[in-house]
Amino acid sequence: MEGIDAALVALLALLWQARQEAPGKPCSLAKLAKRAGVQMSTLLRQLNALSSAGLADVAMAESGGGSALLSAAGAELCATVFAAPPAP
Repeated sequence: MEGIDAALVALLALLWQARQEAPGKPCSLAKLAKRAGVQMSTLLRQLNALSSAGLADVAMAESGGGSALLSAAGAELCATVFAAPPAP
């Protein structure tokens, strides 16, 4: 993933982990911000970049909350990038 911001890679890893824990279930933005250790505004900028690249789906609620999950393309990328190395 050369040339990609390390923060975006870390966020992809968090979304991938959330997908492994609860497939198909969106992760709340508050939970993602806490896990990532970033402010909500920073998280939203990062998610916007991933969404624009077609790697994440973000849903914002009128109440101010929201959720995010990997898109099919994002899941495919993460499966390749974060796959466990083959056993020797």
